[in-house]
Amino acid sequence: MELKTCILIGAPVQDGTGRLGCDMGPSAFRAAGIGPALASLGHGVVDQGNLSIGAVASVPHRNPAIRALGEIAAWTETLAQAVEEAGPRGLPIVLGGDHSLAAGTLSGHARRAAMASRKLFVLWLDAHPDMHTLETTTSGNLHGVPMAYALGLPGFAGHFPPLHTPLEPSRVCMIGLRSVDPAERRLLGDLGIRVHDMRAIDENGVASLLRGFLDEVERQDGLLHVSLDVDFLDPEIAPGVGTTVPGGATFREAHLIMEMLHDCGRVTSLDLVELNPFLDDRGRTARLMVDLTASLMGRSVLDRPTRSY
Repeated sequence: MELKTCILIGAPVQDGTGRLGCDMGPSAFRAAGIGPALASLGHGVVDQGNLSIGAVASVPHRNPAIRALGEIAAWTETLAQAVEEAGPRGLPIVLGGDHSLAAGTLSGHARRAAMASRKLFVLWLDAHPDMHTLETTTSGNLHGVPMAYALGLPGFAGHFPPLHTPLEPSRVCMIGLRSVDPAERRLLGDLGIRVHDMRAIDENGVASLLRGFLDEVERQDGLLHVSLDVDFLDPEIAPGVGTTVPGGATFREAHLIMEMLHDCGRVTSLDLVELNPFLDDRGRTARLMVDLTASLMGRSVLDRPTRSY
């Protein structure tokens, strides 16, 4: 990957989850040194600060479980515009914030790719597919719907911003899944999304699974967006998240993915989501996420620093 201008965009959204704390995520990433880490690799760094939304009226829905629909719709519109505007100037890195923010980033990047007549691919690193619609969610937590919205599934019209360019399911790859609800499982099968759960990783190794997807991105001269959820990682190494699922990616598996993404040279945007500093252990998870970002942006195994605690 050539040197980039990394554009940091804080998205302190926590309305998509059922607990407080994700709004502190952007500050934690900055405190963990994401800017200096990127600059040390030779990249330019522009920190645009945090986005915000104004007062939002309550938006009703026939699903009584849903909460904060108006807020998430507003964040979606704000983030879509922000990443679309940032894309031509560098590599947008959105500092979350819960995963509902991906409704905005995915839709914004897809619109920008379409306007440039390019194909957008998405690597989704998460324990969950976040494929619920507004009708199927039982928790009402809207961090479980962004992928369904970005794919153009029904039920969002009139509640979320109109979708300019839906994602193409065949260009989405999900790695690390291990918590999938029945409704989501059916959709994944029907749409033909490329899914590599943790069993597939155990049986085949993450490198062979990822390589096939990256080869497809290369063949189609695609742009690649990466959405990295803290709960993709095993909670033993990344405790700072509100949706812990045992059996996640190891330290080396995660870094190998990032190193392969760097080598492919196709990554054009990145989300870092679901960091909850209130649940973290002395910034351990924030620092790991920053280290993973540095690996994606060119830090090699030989350059990894030693830490004392």
